[in-house]
Amino acid sequence: MTPHGRLKAFGNQLVEVHLWLREELAALREDVDSYLAGGTRLRELRTHCLTFCSALNRHHTGEDHVAFPEMAEQYPELRPVLEELRRDHQLVEDSLRRLDALVGELDQAKDPAEVRREMDSLAALMETHFAYEEKRIVAALNALNVPDWEGSMPDFLLTDDVEH
Repeated sequence: MTPHGRLKAFGNQLVEVHLWLREELAALREDVDSYLAGGTRLRELRTHCLTFCSALNRHHTGEDHVAFPEMAEQYPELRPVLEELRRDHQLVEDSLRRLDALVGELDQAKDPAEVRREMDSLAALMETHFAYEEKRIVAALNALNVPDWEGSMPDFLLTDDVEH
């Protein structure tokens, strides 16, 4: 820890963010199941979905525009891995877009269970992506030296529980 309590092990923080995102997805899946069973109101489900999608998008956008360029500069041998992770981010973004559209039209859907199937697909994609990312870049992130990140945590390491 730094004198101000700032954790410098960015890779460990990345794992924590991934854990938080997994928990948020699990909660969203519960809300979908509750809605399909007649529990959760559609408005609440849409709000939760939007919040989750925004958080995951913020995380990946921050990686693509902040973390990965720093890593590519300091660890050029990781460039192919970073490109693969960027491709995964596009797949996740496409799934988030489909999920958002499905939830937005859920009250008119002919097959409301399609939302659950898209969530299952997103969960599988996220899990393989997170596992690969954690295996391939956590050690490099932990060793990364980015003085600008000391004063303010970069977006890819934020959860809704963390203030800017």
